[in-house]
Amino acid sequence: MRLALAQINPTVGAVDANAAKVAEWIDRAREAGAELVIFPELCIPGYPAEDLYLKRHFLRANQRAVEELAAHADGIVAMVGFAEPAAQPSDSRHAHNSTAILAGGRVAEIYRKNRLPNYAVFDEQRYFIPGDQTLVTNVGGVAVGATICEDVWQPGPPAQREAEEGARLIANPSGSPYHRGKGREREVMFGERSRAYDAYFAFCNLVGGQDELVFDGQSLVTAPDGSVIARAAQFEEELLVCDVPHAGPGPLAEPLPDLDEVYGALVLGLRDYVEKNGFKHVGLALSGGIDSALVAMVAADAVGPDRLTCVVMPSPHSSHETQQDARDIAANLGCELFEVAIEPVMESYERALRGYLDEPETAVPRDPTKPSEPDLTAENVQARIRGNLMMALSNRHGWLVLTTGNKSEMSVGYATLYGDMAGGFAVIKDVPKQLVYDLVRRRNETAGRELVPASVLERAPSAELRPDQRDEDSLPPYELLDRILEAYVEHDQGREEMIAAGMPAETVDEVIRLVDRSEYKRRQAAPGIRITPRAFGKDRRLPITNRFGG
Repeated sequence: MRLALAQINPTVGAVDANAAKVAEWIDRAREAGAELVIFPELCIPGYPAEDLYLKRHFLRANQRAVEELAAHADGIVAMVGFAEPAAQPSDSRHAHNSTAILAGGRVAEIYRKNRLPNYAVFDEQRYFIPGDQTLVTNVGGVAVGATICEDVWQPGPPAQREAEEGARLIANPSGSPYHRGKGREREVMFGERSRAYDAYFAFCNLVGGQDELVFDGQSLVTAPDGSVIARAAQFEEELLVCDVPHAGPGPLAEPLPDLDEVYGALVLGLRDYVEKNGFKHVGLALSGGIDSALVAMVAADAVGPDRLTCVVMPSPHSSHETQQDARDIAANLGCELFEVAIEPVMESYERALRGYLDEPETAVPRDPTKPSEPDLTAENVQARIRGNLMMALSNRHGWLVLTTGNKSEMSVGYATLYGDMAGGFAVIKDVPKQLVYDLVRRRNETAGRELVPASVLERAPSAELRPDQRDEDSLPPYELLDRILEAYVEHDQGREEMIAAGMPAETVDEVIRLVDRSEYKRRQAAPGIRITPRAFGKDRRLPITNRFGG
């Protein structure tokens, strides 16, 4: 049997457009000689559509689209994911996560997902009613078992039962979101299932960005000996075609190197957020530091330099070197550059607030004719001036403003609400600081030139909000900070575990305190791209009001 995996990029809620895309790819699979074409999980309504799955009219619309699509399945069998309205709703849930088997111009059979994940970013028990049946159908003389994503992530039924019922190929349409290294995890798992059940497995994954999630594709087929006989590319649509049983390997796209994979996820996540939400242009504040440099690189690659504007906003504390680096980065990327000095605005704020910022317990009031000494308030005013200016430019020009804070900073609250956190999309909010440096170096390397000058990589990190400021004045060295954050945020380790692992107790206590007290800031942050196994947001949900110290 010739098999095709249609690794497509649907859009949540665009039911008719998604159905039209599926029809187009059914035609492509038929032209390639395929007898069976598998589409990703929930590709008609889009995934994850969250509370849209609770709307009965949304369910009816996607069911109608599948029924109309069935007429297109002539001379080919198609497995198409949709949210099937349930005959017997349960609580607020009205649907099954299902795959329709389209054959002979009709919906021939339906498989309902048995295992509904409810961990990390998954909320499927909120939306769907689990199925409890297996399904084995015959296509081109091959017995094909149907599963959906989580159904095979642990050993046992339904895949095991289908193999016992004679299935030689287990189809697994999926919506498996990306995190760093996820592709390798999937290949190991599918290899184990193929060997255990002496069957081929066909994993067809979504590709594309949906809010904070990125789906990387990398669909694959494994043989009974556990080997990968066909693999699609990452981060792009593809029709993967191979024969089952196989006489030799099919197309085998090489997985991307680690840093290129992470960078590719950022680019696709931003591109789809921009395109699927109808933005024409993006803007960001370019400081000459490493974080905004990475965001500018990603933006130029995602939407093109002609749709990117960088804004340099020097203050009296901005060094000549960083400002020149910012100009050089914009020139190297080929994007538009605006320059808006903020010192006059700072002076206006100083005049307006003069006399109102004294500490209540100050015995002798400060001389109102003299400027106040730089402090946290003054630093935050600068950040908020910049945020205000970026939003004004956004209103005037219709930009999507990109924020530039990284995961290390967002973890410990090293960011200003309504200042550098102001914007519509936080591209690197799940990228730790050390990884930011690695990604910039790698992008320079693949470009074959310094898109970001070496001075940016070599300079000590600084917000430049006061004279001679360095990040390490307020934070532990990033090498140590990122290690503690990975343990605490991504692995939920307690202080004793971290201290036993060799992390200094005083620093551990301080980082825990900073992370916990910054939850209110993260709740107000823009959405951003998930690239680690545990991102802030859906992955990690903690109360703002919280007295547990760990």
